[in-house]
Amino acid sequence: MFEYLRNKLDKALHLLKEQNRITEINIVSSLKEIGRALIDADVNYKIAKNFIRKIKDKSIGKKVLTSLNPKQLIIKIVYDELVLLMGGKNPNIEINFSKNPKNPSIILICGLQGSGKTTFASKLAFFLKKKNKTPLLVAADIHRPAAIDQLKRIADKVDIPVFYLKENKNVLSILDKSILYSYKENRNVIIIDTAGRLAIDQFMMDEIIKINQHVHPHETLFVVDAMTGQDAINTAQSFSKILNFDGIVMTKLDGDSKGGAAITISSVVKKPIKFISNGEKIEDMEIFYPDRFANRILGMGDIVSLVEKIQEQFDEKKTKKIYHKISKNRFNFNDLLGQIQHIKKIGNIKNIISMIPGVEKYFFPVDQKHSFKKMEAIIHSMTYEERENPKILSDIKRKKRISKGSGITLSHIDLFLKQFDDINKIMKKINTNSGKNIVKDFIYKMMNKENSV
Repeated sequence: MFEYLRNKLDKALHLLKEQNRITEINIVSSLKEIGRALIDADVNYKIAKNFIRKIKDKSIGKKVLTSLNPKQLIIKIVYDELVLLMGGKNPNIEINFSKNPKNPSIILICGLQGSGKTTFASKLAFFLKKKNKTPLLVAADIHRPAAIDQLKRIADKVDIPVFYLKENKNVLSILDKSILYSYKENRNVIIIDTAGRLAIDQFMMDEIIKINQHVHPHETLFVVDAMTGQDAINTAQSFSKILNFDGIVMTKLDGDSKGGAAITISSVVKKPIKFISNGEKIEDMEIFYPDRFANRILGMGDIVSLVEKIQEQFDEKKTKKIYHKISKNRFNFNDLLGQIQHIKKIGNIKNIISMIPGVEKYFFPVDQKHSFKKMEAIIHSMTYEERENPKILSDIKRKKRISKGSGITLSHIDLFLKQFDDINKIMKKINTNSGKNIVKDFIYKMMNKENSV
């Protein structure tokens, strides 16, 4: 996410590294590269030009403090402008809920077909469930035959109910009955997954307007595919003229998107980005904080979001149990396997690394999932006795059998076993509540290209 733009901006700002003051001459090359980076990332030319002009106006003649260098000063100016462009430091990203606790809050999800509406609706329901809400998903797409099955398949995995009527083709009737059902089942949030189209057409717009007028949603979210670039912005603009939605959701930011749409859509459409989707798993969704994402774009990390993700997965009982086993020197391969699953639950490893300042450059373009898969393959090839008693794996016959079963070379098996002592030490940090060095230490040890499995 934003990897392309981050690399380009880093290259542009590197040109100022050896300078001791800012002049109109030495900043020209950097500004030119920054502008090129923005345009290459699919930022509108006029917006990129205006962005560069603002940086130039704020930097030329600026007195550089003795504690800073020109590069650091420009980074600060670029950061401030990025935050403004993406919605400011305090955007209105809160979801609007019903003011009457007796009535369910209604959230309307809309957008084009293929933008990721159905998947996002499920992710939002899961997100709200973790916030102690009781969501109900409503399958209101009566035009796409597989829409109901898709929504139900995703929601069933996390035990979230879906209201649907396959034989009913009257969308307003479905919505009325879903609201009655929510009262009956004590569901306090209704998330409506509406139909999408391949393009904005009158039929689609008429239907969504009728739905909006009929249910009077407390929150309307417009979903756009980040990979469509400037088309995402054009679609949002066209939609906003007909339906006054409350916020934008950017999906597929984990794909080949260069991030330009995410950077500029809010300033063009005059609506905040409220959520982004950055992975296939149901937990791969984040609230969009412009200041935090500006930090990520400039390679300065996002420790606040990282700690929040860790805290979501923190299990005090399991932590105490693991810590006790480590202290008694009884930490085994079953425990390690459980901790690998724990780390993976925090989120997409690639996104996690981008949250840690200065670490990302040591890992890309490494395949972050590869090391985890190797470790899991090795452990799954062990017997129960071997998993519980790591010391018996000094036997060469056992190691050869594990090597054959996992498809991992014997030398890598030896390396993995040598690392196990280090893992015991690292796990002490993983199972503390501070969270500061959790991912940094663990991933560094386990994914270093030259020193790990």
